[in-house]
Amino acid sequence: MIMSEGRNRAIEVFTLTKNFKELTAVDGILFEVGAGEIFGLIGANGAGKTTTIMMLCTLIRPTSGSARICGYDIIKESKKVRESIGVVFEEPSIDIRLTGRENLDFHARMYRLPKKMREERVSEVLDLVELRDKEDLLVKDYSGGMQRRLEIARSLLNHPKVLFLDEPTIGLDVQTRRKMWDYVKKMNREEGTTLFLTTHYIDEADQICNRVGIMDHGEIKAIDRPERLKYSAGESVISLKLSTGSKEDFSRLLSELDWVKEIDESNGSFRVGISYGEKRVPEIVRLARENGFSISSISSHKVTLEDAFIRHNEGG
Repeated sequence: MIMSEGRNRAIEVFTLTKNFKELTAVDGILFEVGAGEIFGLIGANGAGKTTTIMMLCTLIRPTSGSARICGYDIIKESKKVRESIGVVFEEPSIDIRLTGRENLDFHARMYRLPKKMREERVSEVLDLVELRDKEDLLVKDYSGGMQRRLEIARSLLNHPKVLFLDEPTIGLDVQTRRKMWDYVKKMNREEGTTLFLTTHYIDEADQICNRVGIMDHGEIKAIDRPERLKYSAGESVISLKLSTGSKEDFSRLLSELDWVKEIDESNGSFRVGISYGEKRVPEIVRLARENGFSISSISSHKVTLEDAFIRHNEGG
């Protein structure tokens, strides 16, 4: 099991699997998330991220394996799990014909909060997501970002120990996405809530998460802190295109260099993870020329989480 460092466990997942007839959507995943951690699962559409969240939230039953949320088994103690979590799904699920406060009051009643506690908690979460001044507006008149913030407020009504966020910023513009994550980090800091989020915006995961899991075809390929995942792909990446010469021979030539950490090749284009990228560009150009290869283009950049994501999804 891949552990978070020095934390109590809020989520424990043991070889969790989900099959839909011939399709294996989630394939024996194994990991855990520490209490108070912000954990992100990144992957392309269809990687298995949403199916994972739906199993952990007890909305669908796993084919095999198990998991515990706050110590409760997702199958045997599903009611306790639901009492311990909040969920914000990708698709909106608020009533646009009600005001912001009316939406929250309705859901607080569903949690059977006493009247005084209900009124206090609704006000608290409205303050947290900075919608107190919009509480009496109909939700149909909210912007997309405001609606998303209201959904987060609703998910916090029962003081969840774990909050699941499935693609929470999809469809939002860059500025609204950034503001949204400011609220999420504030909530994590002030409420002490463990956050489990999925996103295909890799830059978001890099900026927000304490640790990130890379998921592909139902499997978790790697889990670690973003900076460690990036370091595994090299300190820098050189992208180059070979116009003449054998791709296999050129790849073999590069692999003999001790400062080359990773090599990915596709249709004559190479992505090379290395140490000290800008200093190595002239060396690669010289090495290619001396060995009869011709490079049509070459550039370098500092390693990003996207580079690590591509590396693991290509089986590197």
